[in-house]
Amino acid sequence: MTAETADLRELITPVRFVLWDLDGPVCRLFAGHPAHQVARDLVKLIEGLGLGELLTEKERSAMDPHEPLHGVNKRHPGSDLINGLEEWLTGQELEAVRTAYPTPYADPLIRTWAALGARFAITTNNSALAAARYIETRGLTDCFRYIYGRTQDLNLMKPNPHCLLQALNAMGADPSVSLMFGDAPTDFRAAQKARVRFLGYARNNRKLKELLAAGVPREHIVESLQVPLELLRHQA
Repeated sequence: MTAETADLRELITPVRFVLWDLDGPVCRLFAGHPAHQVARDLVKLIEGLGLGELLTEKERSAMDPHEPLHGVNKRHPGSDLINGLEEWLTGQELEAVRTAYPTPYADPLIRTWAALGARFAITTNNSALAAARYIETRGLTDCFRYIYGRTQDLNLMKPNPHCLLQALNAMGADPSVSLMFGDAPTDFRAAQKARVRFLGYARNNRKLKELLAAGVPREHIVESLQVPLELLRHQA
């Protein structure tokens, strides 16, 4: 066993509650319904409402639809406009579920960890409706009784720990034996604020660099879910 594997085993062995981000560790939500196209369509929708001037150039050219959504929210927080745009994005995410595919080794990792007694929640910046529908398509509903996602109050999205704290409270979880499994710096910062452990998933070099730059220790980042799966199988 390498030193990095030993560090990872030390991180996950005590864990009894796992908070999963959806798009990344669990699945590629936008595999067949690309996020960059959803972002462009959202910008067109905002421009069609005569509100294009609300967006910066960076927000207008973003690859992630959350960026233009947040851009409008900064200038019109809590408005009916934001509620309508958020509902539109939820519809796009529900459409994306139809062509989403699981992250390699995600399903067996979920099943193995659950069989060892871990309890799970989804804590995502995507819609809880989309998360629930995806989980249902994979036959994993019995593993995820608790699903928390984006609300129309966009200020509660990660890195705000709101959805993590909701999940911990619902499960009666002790933060010291709880872990957030995510693929973005916002996941890591939310985990820090909620005082839970963090395991990072980097499916490519860009994700790895982002997590490292955020301060995630290299030994707490996996590039394949096969790594924690094998550790848990040995634990069993």
